[in-house]
Amino acid sequence: MTVTVGVGRRVALWRVRRQMTQQVFADRIGRSKSWVDKVERGVRSLDRFSVIRQVAEVLRVDPAELLDGGEGRPQTGEATAGVDAVRAALASYDVFGTAGNVPPQLSGETVRRVEHGWATYRHGDYPRLLRAAPELLDTARRLRSARPEQGADLLASAYRVTALVLVKVGEPDLAWLAADRALAAADGDVVSAGSAVVPLAQALRALDQPRLAMAATITAADRVAASTGGAASTERQSVYGTLLLQAALAAAGSGDTHSASELLTQAATVAGQVGDGQDYRTSTFGPAAVELAHVVAAVESGDAHQAVRRHDTATSRQPWQGLPAEHRAAYLLDAARAHLDTGDTAGAGRWLVDADRVAPAEIRARPSARTLVAEIARTGPQAAGVARLATALGLTR
Repeated sequence: MTVTVGVGRRVALWRVRRQMTQQVFADRIGRSKSWVDKVERGVRSLDRFSVIRQVAEVLRVDPAELLDGGEGRPQTGEATAGVDAVRAALASYDVFGTAGNVPPQLSGETVRRVEHGWATYRHGDYPRLLRAAPELLDTARRLRSARPEQGADLLASAYRVTALVLVKVGEPDLAWLAADRALAAADGDVVSAGSAVVPLAQALRALDQPRLAMAATITAADRVAASTGGAASTERQSVYGTLLLQAALAAAGSGDTHSASELLTQAATVAGQVGDGQDYRTSTFGPAAVELAHVVAAVESGDAHQAVRRHDTATSRQPWQGLPAEHRAAYLLDAARAHLDTGDTAGAGRWLVDADRVAPAEIRARPSARTLVAEIARTGPQAAGVARLATALGLTR
């Protein structure tokens, strides 16, 4: 089995073809010459699809050319087949509404669809959720038009889960639109609006806009905190803490490690009050989530060694197993990335395979995961299962 040429090597080949020096190329993508050199030598991994897409735009090639040279197309048709239908659903505007006679069962049907959508997301079954999203949005919009006081929160929730799954499958622009719709549907409910900022921040981070994500989440967190009045409800605290975590990850991604540390400390205080095992507004927040966020923030800031040191502690506590499959699998991808960055290819492969066991779509449907599989398979030696994943994703020839 021969693994395809690495992403960094292809970047170098296409840069030379476009007759650009490393400095010129670095200027055009807003990076340093040192960063370009490390990518091309394979010292630094390109594991964010948003960055790969930016690089591809400057080089005037399809991102697939950088991922696999155009020879091994991703075997993710099932995973992303529903994106076009979701795009069409988001492009649908019900300007005049459907007030009037509506089926009496519409309310119950909408509740069931929304709850099922969130359960599907938490289990990491993104292909199923993408297929269900258009009808979910249509049902929620009809209820919102017919019964605004009852349907607003359900519609906002439907848009939020749609935004989150779009981030997963590498569609941050569409995710941003869905999150923006969730904010509009919140209709003045501060907690609902704050919840909508979570996928908005994730979309902005995926678009390589961490400072915008940080600003949005901090503003939303302040609003949620200010709206509590007296003793804050656990629901509000959960949303508030989740926003702090998103702000911390955005700060880490922008290189502001001081702010990231402060935000994580704030989130830990809130988590201590909330406790583990709570699930409000479909956001699982508590001490376990904060511990994992410390690891991810270290990865985002480039401190892979710190991330690896904290990883064992983060996953040794019992509440870790109580987190949704989606949360655990996404975290394991970050853990794999940290191990790869420290040169521990075997450890990276082990956690990658574990993530595939927890939630296969987290590996099969995410472009960033595909890049990570390619890098680990190329570097070797491979953990059991990495070769199988590389083959399944079309990354070998």
